[in-house]
This record gives sequence, C-alpha cells and structure tokens, in this order.
Amino acid sequence: MKMSFRHIIRVASTDLDGHLKIPHALTKIKGVNIRYAEILTKLAKIDPEQRLGFLPDRDVKKIEEIMKATPEDYEIPSYLVNRQKDIKTGVNDHVIGSKLMLVNKSDIDRMKRTRSRKGIRHQLGLKVRGQRTKSTGRRGQIVGVHRRKLLKQLKKKK
Repeated sequence: MKMSFRHIIRVASTDLDGHLKIPHALTKIKGVNIRYAEILTKLAKIDPEQRLGFLPDRDVKKIEEIMKATPEDYEIPSYLVNRQKDIKTGVNDHVIGSKLMLVNKSDIDRMKRTRSRKGIRHQLGLKVRGQRTKSTGRRGQIVGVHRRKLLKQLKKKK
C-alpha cells in the first residue's frame, strides 16, 4: 500500500502543516492546546507520533467529528474545555476557530453592557487583569520634554 504525503491539510477551517506530528499540528487551530490535541488523537485512536501529512482522510474526518461534538459525548473532562458552564446555556463546550473569537467578543460586549469592572476597563482601553499601569500600557502620542522649545521659551522670557 502506497502512502501519499500531503504538505497542507485542512482541518476545522485551518490549513495545517503536514510535516508536523499530529498533536503539534492541531495546536495551530485557535482554541486547541497541546493537551487537548493529545486527547483528540487518543479518542480518534491515532498514533500521535505520526506526521499529519500521512494521515488518511477518514482519520482527519474522525478528528473533526470529535472536535465538533460536545465534550460530554466523548467524556472529555470539564477542566480541559475552554467554555465551562457557558453563561447563556450553562453547558460545558469547547469552542475553536473563528467561533472562539466571536464568543470572546460577545463576552467582552456583555461585560461592557452590564458595566462590570472588567467591562469598564475594556471600554477605557486599560489593563483588565490587575496589572500596574503607572509606567506600562501607555499608548498614543509620546509626550516628552522638547529641549529646544524649552530653551527658546527661556530665552524669550529673559
């Protein structure tokens, strides 16, 4: 049986490098970390040491099917998902790809609407997670001392 190698494989609307091992290639999808990728390969009964380029189409579809299903269907523990007890549905879910960005944006918009502390900080463009802001996180035009202008003003006063 001849094994064909594909350099680029499309999984979950993302182009992945076929030269990488399967778990590391899956981490290129937004919302999938190395631990979740290892569990996906284990649930799909695929060798994690295999390169993604040698993976047959049926195994790629199996991985996509596991990704799209709810974590409870495959008994994935709740501490590994990125949406624990969703605020609207109350269900544990793992969101990936462009849907992840939409969900994060809607969460931030909800915080802004409810005027929570985090929402207000987001609105003002400040740090949200308790970082210090005295010297870092500054943006916009730099306001500094212009030595030549100061010298001219001092000469005019004299």
